[in-house]
Amino acid sequence: MSEDNQTGLIRISDDVVSTIAGLAALETAGIAGMSGGISEGLAKRLSGKNVQRGVSVEVGQVEAAIDLRVIVNYGSRIQDVCRDLQENVREAVENMTGLTVVEVNVKVEGVAFKEEELADDPHRVK
Repeated sequence: MSEDNQTGLIRISDDVVSTIAGLAALETAGIAGMSGGISEGLAKRLSGKNVQRGVSVEVGQVEAAIDLRVIVNYGSRIQDVCRDLQENVREAVENMTGLTVVEVNVKVEGVAFKEEELADDPHRVK
């Protein structure tokens, strides 16, 4: 986004929009992490350091389109989690940048199991 006003030009980079979208995604209930895609290993989790992994954006002058690749928590209703995710990301990007988000596409690439549940399973081979 770039805006020309009386005091100068304002530009918001794609990386800024990606970071905002990634942080909003990680704060959404039911999202275990972001996926780096097949090229980076299917369903790799994200640490807080690189919140742009799993996020692709296309930013124009006044609009943005966002694609997210996510891992959801086992037991969550995927449809509900993804709907909440779309709304949270749209709201965060629009509020912080002033851009209009025209679409938030979500691709679920994995399901995360809680580590405690796997350790307590008596049928699990150890």
